Amino acid sequence: MAMGRSRPLWSTTLAFLLGLLFWVPHVQGLYFYIDPSSSTPKCFYEELPKGTLVVGHYSALQATSQTPSTYATNPDLSITVTVNEVFDNDHPVVNTKGSHTGKFTFSAADAGDHRICFAVSGAAIGGWLSGGQGNGAVKLTLDLAIGETNAIKTADEGRMGELAQKVRDLNQRLVDIRREQVFQRVSTSQTLNVKPSFVTSQKARMLVL
Repeated sequence: MAMGRSRPLWSTTLAFLLGLLFWVPHVQGLYFYIDPSSSTPKCFYEELPKGTLVVGHYSALQATSQTPSTYATNPDLSITVTVNEVFDNDHPVVNTKGSHTGKFTFSAADAGDHRICFAVSGAAIGGWLSGGQGNGAVKLTLDLAIGETNAIKTADEGRMGELAQKVRDLNQRLVDIRREQVFQRVSTSQTLNVKPSFVTSQKARMLVL
């Protein structure tokens, strides 16, 4: 029957959810440690094409004095983020100060190297151990979403549009399944109603004979 050949609804839903799970934007994730006793910011470089939009999310934790390998939120932490165009005499693009968690955004006006730096303030000063993670050390986690201008901004809109279409398709599939089930029930009911009448008719002809 048609129902036997139909793909199970749970299978369709599972495939859809797996598709969403593995459909992720181009994101770079990294973490590094900052010595709060040093005035030198932690920097790295990104070579970006012209018109590239960069969205960064950061979160900072500080090592506890009791257990250096354990990090916890310190609400007194402040993070200063600066972005400079190395190719244009260190022209400043971003200079912002926020709390221990925050976000920054910029668009590359021209192609070339961009220096992204982070500085910490408001942290309890502690020394460094030989492993580079001493009491008071700050662990900063950074996620960078890099793409063409407006591509990142429209990614969520595209996802919502596809999600809405998938929901409509699933709803239509449910309607088709219900319609097929109703048709089968009606067909079964008609078959049961006709069969006794056929038997009675056969008996009647036998009596007449």
